[in-house]
Amino acid sequence: MFEKVIRMPEVKNKTGLSRSSIYLRISKGEFPASISLGERAVGWLESDVEQWIDERIAASKEANNG
Repeated sequence: MFEKVIRMPEVKNKTGLSRSSIYLRISKGEFPASISLGERAVGWLESDVEQWIDERIAASKEANNG
């Protein structure tokens, strides 16, 4: 199965988070970790980011209905 790797600009666009917010959440274990693409390049699996978004949506809906 093919996994698409997305870079920071697309992660920011999909999540609405800033770069610093993304790295802060990673350090707290609240966002998927990046994967190394080379010496100075990282990316994220698109499926991991989309799953994180889906979990935020579900948590928000649950909080609003609770």
